[in-house]
Amino acid sequence: MKRLLVLSSLVAVLLIAGCSQKASVQSSSSNNSGSYGQGVNNGKGYVAGKDSFATLEERVNYVDSNLGNVFFNFDQFTIRPDMQKVVDNNVDILLSPAVGTLSVRIEGNTDEWGTDEYNYALGLKRAVAVRDSLVAKGVSQDKTILVSYGESKPTCTSKTRECWAENRKVTFKMLP
Repeated sequence: MKRLLVLSSLVAVLLIAGCSQKASVQSSSSNNSGSYGQGVNNGKGYVAGKDSFATLEERVNYVDSNLGNVFFNFDQFTIRPDMQKVVDNNVDILLSPAVGTLSVRIEGNTDEWGTDEYNYALGLKRAVAVRDSLVAKGVSQDKTILVSYGESKPTCTSKTRECWAENRKVTFKMLP
């Protein structure tokens, strides 16, 4: 049942993404000066001037590799203060010329604690929280797609506190 729910969610997202060709809307933000991505590269992030790519795959891989995961506390969907720098860096990347016409899939994930339904809802709340934060800083909501994987796509499978914490996150996937 859980796989069917995830599969149907993915199909719906792909249909919406395939039909959506809306223009990007930029809004002003008190945290951004308008020169997005300039000077951002503390070991990761958008490199000013890197906005031309030989292939679409190269563009997608470049942007994907520079987006950071946003981690959450147990049973929470509010963005932790220590994750705000990650969100800000992701804003710089998503507002950079490197993104071009790409869209971003914002993927909510949870640990294994709780029912499938609860974890699916919590994953979605986490994705919404991150999307709302990105949009508040100028990222176009039209270029975002939300999905919740709940506990179905763990990156760590050990039965430890550290591993469970690794699975409580929002990840990003760039889409053409």
